[in-house]
This record gives sequence, structure tokens and C-alpha cells, in this order.
Amino acid sequence: MNTKMHSRPIIIGVAGGSGSGKTTVARSILESFNGKSIMVLEHDSYYKDQSHLAFEERLKTNYDHPLAFDTDLLIDHLKKLLRYEAIDVPVYDYKRHTRSNEIEHKEPKDVIILEGILILEDQKLRDLMDIKIYVHTDDDIRIVRRIKRDMQERGRSLDSVIQQYLTVVKPMHEEFVEPSRKYADVIFPEGGYNEVALDLIQTKIQAIFDKRNDE
Repeated sequence: MNTKMHSRPIIIGVAGGSGSGKTTVARSILESFNGKSIMVLEHDSYYKDQSHLAFEERLKTNYDHPLAFDTDLLIDHLKKLLRYEAIDVPVYDYKRHTRSNEIEHKEPKDVIILEGILILEDQKLRDLMDIKIYVHTDDDIRIVRRIKRDMQERGRSLDSVIQQYLTVVKPMHEEFVEPSRKYADVIFPEGGYNEVALDLIQTKIQAIFDKRNDE
């Protein structure tokens, strides 16, 4: 265990709908502080283990619903990171629709970027965050991005992507994701392409690092 004497780590939440650009925002922040004590933690890593279910049952999982996530485990891991303790993050197997036997070991950092569509929906998660960001992008742009991603990276057909978007993604966005926008401290229009918004949050993080260096 690392017994640092200065303040606890800072947690920055980056939320937004599927295809909004929140991952681009998180990666842009991470890359701009290359070599610094900073990490990204993804809510998607904490989908529930479904090894006890038949494969046909796993296929019915609604991955855009809060109940799909083991948020209690994520909260436990965040609390460990806040104590400067290392964690072992689950690795999800999207082909088998359950957790793999692998883990990703992560050492604690001074700045933790937590990224996911539903991280602002859960009050217990929100209470752990120091800065809450919501990435807002128009629906038509988000669906186009999702279509391109799922067809190019996941080998899915156009019809299946559109069907899933209309029956699952869009309803869950309207019920859970969009309403969580009200909890954000900062709203990023157009995500990772908003250089002004990125500069503002990077300046804030740099100030945090500068303060740590002076301690």
C-alpha cells in the first residue's frame, strides 16, 4: 500500500450517450498528461458476470440498463484507489457475453478518469466524483458513429445495429442517460472535438498536479 501524505486522488467522471464522444474526451485528457499520475477506468469493464446463465440467456442482456453493471464492485474499487491501493479490473468477453478469466491490474494514480454512459445515473458513484462531465452530442451524429463502429469493429449488419438502437439504446438513453445530464458540473458540446472545453478541463487538471508537486 502506498501511504502518500497529500490529498486523496481526484476522480473525474465523463458521461454521455453512446457515440457522444466521451471516450475521445477521456483519451484526449489522458494523452495530454502522458507520464503523469493519471488513469482511465471504464464502467464497461464492470458488466456483471453471467457465467451462471446459459448462452441464450446472456444474449438477452440489456447492456444499456443500470442493472447490467456490477456498480458495487466499481465503487469498492474506486474506494481502494482513493486509499492509494491497487485494483484488479475485470475483463469482459463480448463474444461469450460474460467475464473472461483475465484481469487488468491497475496501480493507484493521483487523477482517475471514470468513463461510461451511466456513471452519473448512480448517486453513490456521483458522490465519489470531484468533477462531473457530460458529453452532449446530437442524436443523429451519435447513431451514425455507432453504426460505423459496430459494423467496422464488431462485424454487425446495418439492420441489426439500427434495430438495437431503436429498441434498446434510444429508450435507455432517454430513460437513464439523458436525465443524468442535470448532475454534471460541466457539459461538453460535441465531445472530443470541442477544443475550448478540453482546454478548460486540462487546465484544471494541470492545476491539481501543480498543487501536488508543491506539497
